[in-house]
Amino acid sequence: MLQVARLAPKLLGESTELVGRFLQQRQNPDGGFQDRSGRSDLYYTVFGLEGLMALQIVPAVDSTRAHLASFGGGEELDFVHLCCLIRGWATLQAMGARPTSTDERATMLNRLRTFRSVDSGFHPKPGSKHGTVYANFLAVAAYQDLGTELEDKTRLIESMTALRTPDGAWANEVPVRVGATNSTAAAVTLLRNLGAPVPTGTGDWLMARIHPQGGFTALPGAPIPDLLSTATALHALHGLEWNLSGIRESCLDFIDTLWTNEGAFHGHWDDSHLDVEYLYYALLALGHLSL
Repeated sequence: MLQVARLAPKLLGESTELVGRFLQQRQNPDGGFQDRSGRSDLYYTVFGLEGLMALQIVPAVDSTRAHLASFGGGEELDFVHLCCLIRGWATLQAMGARPTSTDERATMLNRLRTFRSVDSGFHPKPGSKHGTVYANFLAVAAYQDLGTELEDKTRLIESMTALRTPDGAWANEVPVRVGATNSTAAAVTLLRNLGAPVPTGTGDWLMARIHPQGGFTALPGAPIPDLLSTATALHALHGLEWNLSGIRESCLDFIDTLWTNEGAFHGHWDDSHLDVEYLYYALLALGHLSL
């Protein structure tokens, strides 16, 4: 994803500097990146760091490292923020910063394992019977960031079968019977990463989520497209080697409607906020559309 996001400046052109400035302004003095209320949050910190890395801008490394170190081995963090802590350290290390200690990495890995579900997937709630697509996606990435081989990889792949929906897509949770764009895109990317086959027809389902005015919708029948669904769908379709030339211009037009002169993008037409998360998804989408 980061490799593709790095291609976004091809389409941003002179606006690249404005985007970089927005990202830098969203880093608080404590080293964390702002959530929508302005407070430092590990979730947004990951998107801030990845966005700067995509634009080849070095963040305030010392303060960022101190911010990550303040969480120790993630003992008190929930699942999502634990995965964000792990990714934050991996991103800093990729930028040349000194990594976290071996003991803290072991602590993070052990805590990550507590979120393993009975079916060998992952779930934000420890002890759950079934994993979720989103948790599986984050956990596999976290294992890779920690440089550790995933245990029971085959069973995790098998657990994804329970998350398939009758319409040929994926839902995030087992009881849901209607596919979602982001869950399906995450499933495609995860299965490809694990070397497992993606069922025939998945690409067709994703392509059917295109809105008449460009962009992708989150669910069948959703009234408007959004930036997250657009970025993840494009990423999944590219991984499936789908020809995107027929939707390129409409997707670019949609993304252009979300742009602001502050150097960021709204998440959708009804969104009045700006943050580093949706900016990163814009970079990912533009990267794919620049190919």
